[in-house]
Amino acid sequence: MPTSLFFLVAILVATAAVAFKYVFSKHVQGIGAIEQKAKVTIIDKQAVDLPDAQPGEEDKEYWIYVQKGRFGPKREFQVGIHYYHALLPGHQGELTYQGDKFMHFAMKR
Repeated sequence: MPTSLFFLVAILVATAAVAFKYVFSKHVQGIGAIEQKAKVTIIDKQAVDLPDAQPGEEDKEYWIYVQKGRFGPKREFQVGIHYYHALLPGHQGELTYQGDKFMHFAMKR
């Protein structure tokens, strides 16, 4: 195998790894992501008990599950207790988020 072909493959693999890291950190983890808005429907919500919560700390995590449009992608966001109790499955509105971080939900009336 010629060495030039080996170096070409190595460069392509390195480029793919850097591109993957950039896309993953921005779009999945929300690092450096821009604030986005989307019209969504709340499809479900869930409260998860935290087994190792210390006294004085929150003992639950609150999650909502949303869907863009009728057949769009489904996403989940961790929310505060106030949003958790205010939002019900079937509510529609505009979700503001940054990567995987929930920012705000404005209900459509």
